[in-house]
Amino acid sequence: MGPGLFWNFSSKANCSVPQSLLQTMLLSRMAGMKEQQFTEEKPLLQEQRGQETEMENCETLMPIGDWKEHDIETPYGMLHVVIRGAPKGNKPAILTYHDVGLNHKLCFNSFFHNEDMQEITKHFVVCHVDAPGQQIGASQMPQGYQYPTMDQLAGMLPSVVQHFGFKSILGIGVGAGAYILAKFALIFPDLVEGLVLLNIDPNGKGWIDWATGKLSGFTSALPDTVLPHLFSQEELMNNTELVQSYRQQINNTVNQVNLQLFWNMYNSRRDLEMNRTGTIINAKTLKCPVMLVVGDNAPAEEGVVECNSKLDPTNTTFLKMADSGGLPQLTQPGKLSEAFKYFLQGMGYIAYVKDRRLSGGPVPSASMTRLARSRTASLTSGSSIESSRIRGFTHSDSNEGQG
Repeated sequence: MGPGLFWNFSSKANCSVPQSLLQTMLLSRMAGMKEQQFTEEKPLLQEQRGQETEMENCETLMPIGDWKEHDIETPYGMLHVVIRGAPKGNKPAILTYHDVGLNHKLCFNSFFHNEDMQEITKHFVVCHVDAPGQQIGASQMPQGYQYPTMDQLAGMLPSVVQHFGFKSILGIGVGAGAYILAKFALIFPDLVEGLVLLNIDPNGKGWIDWATGKLSGFTSALPDTVLPHLFSQEELMNNTELVQSYRQQINNTVNQVNLQLFWNMYNSRRDLEMNRTGTIINAKTLKCPVMLVVGDNAPAEEGVVECNSKLDPTNTTFLKMADSGGLPQLTQPGKLSEAFKYFLQGMGYIAYVKDRRLSGGPVPSASMTRLARSRTASLTSGSSIESSRIRGFTHSDSNEGQG
C-alpha cells in the first residue's frame, strides 16, 4: 500500500481523539471561489406506492418538495440529475455519482439521510447524477443504442456544471461512479475541488476477468451477477437482509436492459492513466484533495489500495472501515459522515455541526465557514494514525450508523 494518511475504524469505538488534532492533520490549500446562482426547475415527482420501506423512510426524512429533477442535454445524450438547494456562499456543489447496479437513491439514501450528514449538506448545493437509463422509472434504451463509454460519461459532467453555473464541485462517487469522477477530475482539474472515492478500481479488466464476467452473465440473473461487485463475500454467503433487499430492488427499480448496457461498459473500462509524481516521466495524477474509502474485505479493497499508491500522499487520505461490508455508505453512514466532516475541514471549511450525542457545555451552531489561511500542516508519506488512537473518532457506539 502506498503512503498517505491511513485511518482504520473499529465498529466498537468508545474512546476519542481531539477534533483539533484531526483538523490540523487534514488541512490543505484550496483556491478561492465566487458565488454562483441557478434557477431550479420542475419538482421531483413522488414515487409510486409500494416502494421499499427504506425508500419511504428516506422520502419522509427529506421532504419531496426540497428536490428538483432535471434532464440535461450533453454531447453524449441526456443525463438525469436531482438537485436540492441554492449555492451557499463561496462553496462548491456536492455532486454524487452512483455505482453500477444502483442509482442515486439506492446508492446514497442511507448516507445523505443520516442526521449528521444532513447537518453538513444543508449548507451546500447537493446534486445527484444518475447514469443514463439507471434512474427509477427510466425508459428502456432502444435496440442498437450505443451506451456512452466511461470516458464519455465523464465528459457529460461539464454540461451539468455549466447548466447550474457551478464554479467547482466536490465529488462523492462509489465504484463505477468513483471511476467516472476521477476521470472527470483528470480531464477537468479546475472544476473539481475535492473527491471522496469509495470502492474505486483504477484498473481496466483483463481478458480473463472479461471472459469470466461474460460466462457469469450467461449462467446467472443480472442482479446476481452485479451483487458480487457491490458486496463482500461474507455478506453474500450469509445472504444478509441488506443483500436480499438490494437483490430485489436492483431487479425491480432498475431497468435490466439499461443496467446490462452500463455493466458491459464498466467492465470494458481502461486503466485510469494516473501515476504518482516522480514515478514515471510526465506523471499525471489527481491534483485535488482525495479521501479514499473502502470496507474490510470489500471486493474493491485491492483496487483502492492500488489507487492510493498512484495519488499524491500529501493530499490523500485512505480510510479503511471495519465491519462495513462492501458498501460503507449503507452500513456505516454515521462514521462516514464524521469522516466527511473532517475532510471538509481539511479543505478549508470549518464545520461546527451540532452533535446530538454530546451533552453538557456549549455546542457550536451548525454552520460552515471557509477560512483564508496558510497551510499549517501537510500529510506526508510518513503520516499515519494507528487504529488504537483513532477508534473513538466518531464518538459512536457499536450500533451507530446502521442503515
